[in-house]
Amino acid sequence: MFDHVQLAFDERVVLRDVSFTLLKGHTKIILGASGSGKSTALKIITGLLKADGGAVYVNGRRIDHLTETAMMEVRADLGMIFQEGALFDSLTVRENVGYKLYEESKVPVDEVDRCVEQVLGFIGLSEQLDRMPSALSGGQRRRVAIARAMAFKPSILLYDEATTGLDPITAITVDDEIVKLRDLEGVSSILVTHQLRDAFYVATHMAVRDASGTVRIVNATPEKAQEAEFLMLRDGMIVFEGDAGELRDCTDPYIKTFLS
Repeated sequence: MFDHVQLAFDERVVLRDVSFTLLKGHTKIILGASGSGKSTALKIITGLLKADGGAVYVNGRRIDHLTETAMMEVRADLGMIFQEGALFDSLTVRENVGYKLYEESKVPVDEVDRCVEQVLGFIGLSEQLDRMPSALSGGQRRRVAIARAMAFKPSILLYDEATTGLDPITAITVDDEIVKLRDLEGVSSILVTHQLRDAFYVATHMAVRDASGTVRIVNATPEKAQEAEFLMLRDGMIVFEGDAGELRDCTDPYIKTFLS
């Protein structure tokens, strides 16, 4: 996805020769201190920023030289979840989740309604359909934001500090949705976070559906855990890339300090 990408603002280098690939149905977890370039990488993927050098690909299509009109086609297959959720306070949960489909597609309203109900059912918020965002808890707002991002069935979801500001128990409910979308819907995901607890949870758990249709979150098999890859940035450079076990075992002094 990133091939020797570089970006600087005047004299300040934000990304230095960054390369990584996100495989279909896998998770890339980007860690790093504030200002290390984590969120900048997401902005480049969505076309909100243009790299100074290197190449950027989304679903095999090079995007770093596309026009804004062409980028709209690329964004149609990308879902973005921000830290604050970014819900429309004047719209109901139903209207928030279906906003893009109601406003930007020719899908009949009754079909959009069914899609919205299905998505909210998947994340366990069916009973919140007609409530306003102000009536929801912080965790519910984040989950509604995830539902809105997945309503138009993107193949890639980008999470920018999706659990920041939430208490640990509430954060787990958001982490569970990230895991479920990856494992049950086959969604590829990039998770930018400085919350190590949530990063390791997503990397070391998996979602399974039993014969009755019940979904459970369980410890990931060793093979599944390897599908979640950590990438650590320091001063815009990649200083680590590997799975959860390799990250825990890393002896690099900077990484050991970061993990502590």
